[in-house]
Amino acid sequence: MEPILIADERTQVEAFLDANRDDLVETLDGLTEDQARRRLVPSLTTPLGLLKHVTWAEQVWFHVGLAGRTREELGIPHENDPSWEVTDDDTISSVVAEYRRVCAEAREIASAYSLDDLVLHNRRGPLTLRWLYLHMIEEIARHAGHADILREQILAAPMV
Repeated sequence: MEPILIADERTQVEAFLDANRDDLVETLDGLTEDQARRRLVPSLTTPLGLLKHVTWAEQVWFHVGLAGRTREELGIPHENDPSWEVTDDDTISSVVAEYRRVCAEAREIASAYSLDDLVLHNRRGPLTLRWLYLHMIEEIARHAGHADILREQILAAPMV
């Protein structure tokens, strides 16, 4: 029996969040830089852009919402749309490294709080850390699904 099946609530929630984080990163495995940037939909959604957006979301929720840092201090945009943009300097390696760094900081920030402690620095008002974890599980799982579908389409497309 897997230990996580009978673990306490926090251990289970954190394990689900980390599994979704890993699933999203794994959608980039084996893609070329061009493939990771390929747009198959009218929006800015690309495999690499999805990871950049989720990096931003982690910072908005954990670094700003929970820790009370400012977006200016973190160098992240106030709006969602720019978080999807992939620059010429972005590579799979650099975006994955930044995501892993941000997630490690998010884990460290959250470790100081209980699941019932409030996230006070968010526009939605006070929410519990439990809610934040569940929201991030939902958000990252949804985007991992998007990335998985894009990956499948990209790998099935004839080379141009």
